Amino acid sequence: MTMTQDEIDALISSGDIDESELNATDDASESSDFGDFPNLTNASDDKLFSPLDPKLELLYDLQLPVSIELGRTNMLIRDILRLGRGSVIEFDKLVSEPVDVLINGKKVAEGEVVVVDKHFGIRITTLIDPADRLRTLRK
Repeated sequence: MTMTQDEIDALISSGDIDESELNATDDASESSDFGDFPNLTNASDDKLFSPLDPKLELLYDLQLPVSIELGRTNMLIRDILRLGRGSVIEFDKLVSEPVDVLINGKKVAEGEVVVVDKHFGIRITTLIDPADRLRTLRK
């Protein structure tokens, strides 16, 4: 059974997970419109899961791509073809601005670049509120 990011977020935020829902066939999950989940905009803080909550065990082994966005730019194809060793590409962010931490293509945090034993790393400085992340999924 494969789950989309929307389905994972809805599962996490709902807090109402039955064993029968977990064992449903793929056909049943494809035809469901998630109408039985509570309205996510009115979710209260007491329904949020702890990372150690046993209901989340289903999600512990999921692998999601993590990427860091230093900045963005638009370039013409002719300029891209002219790039070579030593070329510099200017981004829309300043050096002092935090980088974006993206998980499965969704921004979840901001951080600053650090060097750890000759490798780059990210020190998380700000986490994006889960409710804000869910709102961006609807757009």
